[in-house]
Amino acid sequence: MAEIGKVTKKTTKKEEKIEKVVETEESAEKEVKETSTKSKAKFVLAIGRRKTAIARVKVVPGTGAFTINDKEIANPNRIYTEPIKKANMDKKLDCFVKVSGGGLMGQLEAIRLGIARAIIKMEPELKKTLKLEGFLTRDPRMKERKKPGLKGARRAPQWAKR
Repeated sequence: MAEIGKVTKKTTKKEEKIEKVVETEESAEKEVKETSTKSKAKFVLAIGRRKTAIARVKVVPGTGAFTINDKEIANPNRIYTEPIKKANMDKKLDCFVKVSGGGLMGQLEAIRLGIARAIIKMEPELKKTLKLEGFLTRDPRMKERKKPGLKGARRAPQWAKR
């Protein structure tokens, strides 16, 4: 059953192509607008290391929340908050940290270094302040490896005269 009296317009291939181009331009403009709004929520990634501990730090403008290994930290008043306090960003940054390896102190110092590096990426003029406090210095001390023929890294077997 065809509708009587309805006039259908035939489109040429050129017109179809023009319509497609217009549609893609509009969708591209929408994508640009969406990405520009996403770029306002800027975040910074940084890595901190200490001994065998590695901390991957993501710093986002926010309310001062700390999340370490997917656990929310209620009162973050430890070593790792020192760079944020020195930069006067106590309640301005949210930190999301994934830390692994090493012991407790090694992990805390790795987090501190990662946060300090992230702050430097956000605001490079704070580098001098954080450098003077020693927050940007990576502590390179690590356990020395065991060598063949020795009992540890340096301990030789007991010498016997006979």
